[in-house]
Amino acid sequence: MKPLMSCSREEWRAVRGVLTDIDDTLTTDGALAEPARQALERLAAAGVPVIAITGRPAGWSEPMARRWPICGIVAENGGVLLTRERVKGASAKETTHTLFVEFSQDADTRARNAARLQQCAAAILAQVPGAQLATDSAGRLTDIAIDHSEHTHLAPEAIEAVCAVMRAHGLRATVSSIHINGWIGDHNKWTAAQWAVPRLTGQAFDPDQWVYVGDSSNDQLMFEHLPLTVAVANIERFLPVLTHRPTYITRAERGAGFAEVVDALLAAHRPAASTPSL
Repeated sequence: MKPLMSCSREEWRAVRGVLTDIDDTLTTDGALAEPARQALERLAAAGVPVIAITGRPAGWSEPMARRWPICGIVAENGGVLLTRERVKGASAKETTHTLFVEFSQDADTRARNAARLQQCAAAILAQVPGAQLATDSAGRLTDIAIDHSEHTHLAPEAIEAVCAVMRAHGLRATVSSIHINGWIGDHNKWTAAQWAVPRLTGQAFDPDQWVYVGDSSNDQLMFEHLPLTVAVANIERFLPVLTHRPTYITRAERGAGFAEVVDALLAAHRPAASTPSL
């Protein structure tokens, strides 16, 4: 990992869009950090598409998908895509937004998986002392989540025990900055990018043209597959368990770190100052 300030202008000028995690990357204590909000607005004004990819549930993501200046959100680690479309009324004041929800699996597959997911959740609660379902579980449509750092605390050995139960039940398991997520299927944050970019931008997904910003071990697939990736500074506690690290790291944590990324990206795309003639 290198300091973000060492990223060259040439690297930034290849970037046409931003993929980002949400929790502890854009947010602080669960709320969109003001530096991150302003950064998203500046990206929107510059015409740079932003797609958020999160382990949070579809229900939790819906208000953000409606209000934030982004193209859309892929929730539940690639399971659900939420995007909005403007619907014009008779006057400008009547313009509204319709939210569209799509799934990476068909309805029959989701129905079959639901029972297995709940069986796994029950096994975790019975077998791992202190384990609790994430408080946002009611909004989950394709996965389960165990809280380890949002409203309760699980020690590293308990986190690994939860992951082991998930894998024993045939689930994929990943650890974010706050939750342990488990789901059934081949989708993940990397397939989410491959799905969402063409769907939301109308253009083929070229990894060389997107930067990814994250903060924890569940961002590793993105760190592995994209040539330009950045972690906000609070990734430090996950470094010992990372197999794949980001290319760069910011000085600031969370939303302020994300704002650093946006500052560098937009600065690189401004016309270079011309040298005065003598």
